Amino acid sequence: MRLRRPLLLPLSPLYGAVLGVKRLAFRAGWLKQRRLANVVISVGSVSAGGAGKTPFVIALARMLRRRGYAVTILTRGFGRAPKTIERVEPYGDTAWFGDEPVLLAQRTGVPVFVGADRYNAGLLAEKNEAAGKIAVHLLDDGFQHRKLARDIDIVLLTQEDVDDALLPAGNLREPLSALREADIIVVREEEAAMLERFLSDLPRKKTPTVTWVIKRRLSLDGDTERPLSARPLAFCGIARPKGFTAMLLAEGCRPVEMIAFPDHHVYVDEDINRLLEAARQHGADGFVTTEKDAVKLTAAMRERLETVGPLVVARLGVEFSDELEALLQLIAMEKRLDRRSQNR
Repeated sequence: MRLRRPLLLPLSPLYGAVLGVKRLAFRAGWLKQRRLANVVISVGSVSAGGAGKTPFVIALARMLRRRGYAVTILTRGFGRAPKTIERVEPYGDTAWFGDEPVLLAQRTGVPVFVGADRYNAGLLAEKNEAAGKIAVHLLDDGFQHRKLARDIDIVLLTQEDVDDALLPAGNLREPLSALREADIIVVREEEAAMLERFLSDLPRKKTPTVTWVIKRRLSLDGDTERPLSARPLAFCGIARPKGFTAMLLAEGCRPVEMIAFPDHHVYVDEDINRLLEAARQHGADGFVTTEKDAVKLTAAMRERLETVGPLVVARLGVEFSDELEALLQLIAMEKRLDRRSQNR
């Protein structure tokens, strides 16, 4: 078991007990769930970040949209200042909407609604949806958001999660036993064999949990006139920066240095000064960063960085091992996915 903060280990059982009481309260009906008219598919994880939920939600939204569904995404917008519930502008201010909501809106082309109250965000989405299609809500990072009833629970699992401990000693927001509540568990292709034994030993619900295997691929989509430089400096503000470094190396990109900011970091001019100075010290001739970081850089910030060399954005794409089979399994789990909402 990996203890990130070993001195806090005595508090982890207390955290787990609070979670257990909360789950029991919802199960017994002491805490109420609210239900939207349309189908809700939750995508979540047991960890506090880094499981790859955002690229998976993008892939799932695109899959459903290609198959003719009217898809909307409901998301919290981590760290955003306003408490309003509204539709995300694809190229809007990330400080207002949040970095991941803006990225989701840009990459999926579907309506994204942001707000801490995902039920009211869903009501707003249902007021604005187009007629004539089967409507589905994707609840982003929803495994812990039990206030909103969901029809299907999809949970992403990594090997790092299996080796982790509960908060605050580790980064798990849920005990691994909570995975038995999932309808679908998603694992990465490169970790599927390692996780097979763990998943086979996982206690089952009355309805067996389905396992999906996904393939992840990093795309370095530099400008054709200014491709990825030979000696880029990498930077990111994500939960698991070591994973980003490993994927860069796997694609043949060898950064001269990696500068890791905190997850959801908001970039300011001092950060750009730091990156430029680091590039000078290490002899870098360009930069590479993640999509989640790139959406937070202003045009002026990009212009300053590109005085050193090209700024290349690494896109993390997700593919289903069998997309049609995944869709059929969703329909089998929730028959309402295969017909129009009852209130139409």
